[in-house]
Amino acid sequence: MRKLSAEHLLNIIEYEKVRNDYRNDIIDYKKNRRIKIGPNIAIVFENERTLSFQIQEIMRAERIVHDEKIQEEIDIYNSIMPPKNGLSATLFIEVTEEHKIKSVLNQFIGLTSGKTIFLDFDGEKSFAIFEQGREEEDKISSVHYLQFHLTSEQVTKLGDSNCSIKIVIDYKDYIFSELLSDSMKNSLYQDIQ
Repeated sequence: MRKLSAEHLLNIIEYEKVRNDYRNDIIDYKKNRRIKIGPNIAIVFENERTLSFQIQEIMRAERIVHDEKIQEEIDIYNSIMPPKNGLSATLFIEVTEEHKIKSVLNQFIGLTSGKTIFLDFDGEKSFAIFEQGREEEDKISSVHYLQFHLTSEQVTKLGDSNCSIKIVIDYKDYIFSELLSDSMKNSLYQDIQ
């Protein structure tokens, strides 16, 4: 499994010089890695490139310059990196109307337990494994980290333009699925190669 490291990051002064172009490049890159599933869920598939950007932004926002603090951020984000033969993603529960935030989030309490989200490879499923600690009995975070561990056959299907792959959420009354575009499948396949 690849790991993030400080040697691939810019210090905040150098980052500031290239930030606009770097940020625009990442925004464009993520277009093939973000998928909306139903009205309230969006998933962004993460990798070394997307997570390095997040570390750079944290370093910039929090003015982190000390090696040990930078390493702390790297360690946190390394736990989110895609596993060998797998994919990692950030799931966002999106609510656009402020007065509905609590009621919408409450609808998703329990989402992180059980087999609620999966990739469907022509009928063969890879269920999401959620990072623990982002949900309690009576509340849930709006951001979650998850991983999908793929079989070698699923990896092959991910690289096959003739195979249709969809991402599915099947939780209570929130049942939606979306087909992964060829450009998204290609981008995700590159993560595993």
